[in-house]
Amino acid sequence: MEIEAVVDAPATAARVYEEIRSLDGYPQWIGIVHGVQREAEGVWQVELRGKVGPFARSKRLRMVRVNDDAPRRAVFERQEVDGRRHANWTLTASVEDLGGVSRLTMHLHYGGALFGGGVLEKALGDQIVASKEKLLDRLGA
Repeated sequence: MEIEAVVDAPATAARVYEEIRSLDGYPQWIGIVHGVQREAEGVWQVELRGKVGPFARSKRLRMVRVNDDAPRRAVFERQEVDGRRHANWTLTASVEDLGGVSRLTMHLHYGGALFGGGVLEKALGDQIVASKEKLLDRLGA
């Protein structure tokens, strides 16, 4: 599953990057991110929750920031430490300075089957669209 969302914010690239480089604040603006617990610098336990009709799913991921190229790009990857194989999750957040406006592009890659496909993908897409306004509010835009 590949999902991409783009939002233009009347904020500096540095301010946008400050918001997206740490997963700590994500629950305040992305509805599917139910909770985040910092494990170490650049490492978080992330709880995702989604509901489609009467069905709800929850997933816990250990996400590690593997790229921190301020103020342009942050990349987070799932890296579990339990010795088992897990589906790949990669979140890439890129910030582009457009002169007074910054363009944030969020790209999510999920390599498994549990959350992919039709209804769940649409629900995730809807959550991302709804998150744009919340993010703009957090940025003071």
